[in-house]
Amino acid sequence: MADLDDIKDGKDWGQDRPADTSRFYLKGAAHHDWGMKARLARVFNPDSGRTVMLAFDHGYFQGPTTGLERMDLSIAPLADHADVLMCTRGGLRATIPPEVNKPVVLRCSGGNSILTELSNELVAVDIDDAIRLGAVAMAAQVYIGAEYEHKSISNVVKLIDTGTRYGIPTMAVTGVGKDMVRDARYFGLATRIAAEIGAQFVKSYYVDEGFEKIVLGCPVPIVIAGGKKLPERDALEMAWRAIDQGAAGVDMGRNVFQSSDPVAMLKALAAIVHKGEKADRAYAMFRDLEQAKAA
Repeated sequence: MADLDDIKDGKDWGQDRPADTSRFYLKGAAHHDWGMKARLARVFNPDSGRTVMLAFDHGYFQGPTTGLERMDLSIAPLADHADVLMCTRGGLRATIPPEVNKPVVLRCSGGNSILTELSNELVAVDIDDAIRLGAVAMAAQVYIGAEYEHKSISNVVKLIDTGTRYGIPTMAVTGVGKDMVRDARYFGLATRIAAEIGAQFVKSYYVDEGFEKIVLGCPVPIVIAGGKKLPERDALEMAWRAIDQGAAGVDMGRNVFQSSDPVAMLKALAAIVHKGEKADRAYAMFRDLEQAKAA
């Protein structure tokens, strides 16, 4: 194995040679079986190849954070306006009507809280329950460089192995500890490790410098996390930049359910993700919808 001081930064990123998607429209998915592809096609719109996911799984370690105090009131009305729901099994069963019939990426890691070491998680959902809930994908955090790195990788590997057995994809979520640097080198490492161990797609963060290389260096689709609440214009700009640099979608929570108009925000994000609208036009759309609602 190479010594740490012998690892060199990549140089040939092949920006002019996009990944071959002639056999299936999603990067890295050509050799999956039918069931896996069918579920991925429910996550990623076949026309655009992208997705707008609504994340409201925060309560599994944060509790009733702002905007999620009453998910039956704040989240259930938004479900129709997202492509995919990302949530815990408890949140899903308790607050989302089954007749909504939206694809669900099921949060399957847990076992910690904001009061303890974030990376010390376990697989908190058995595959039988994921199937029972009709999940189209499963998700778990992977904490590269954290105290419990090995355990978090083991959790994701377990989901990948059991999911592959039943044709259910796994989304690895690049968790970031408080002492980790949020830059392209770190996320390039974390997303590549997630793909190499078999995750069918990855959720990571957008960074201002080097994000395109993160995407190019990851052989499976990347969706970006929204992170902390930003002004709507800034969140839409981040989404546009990520899509423009190769992201396959967004998985946003606080930037939607803490927005002044969550439905308008989801529609503006969809315009960027699926129709290629730039941030200025998407924000104008958001403002028009917000004002029309207030009128």
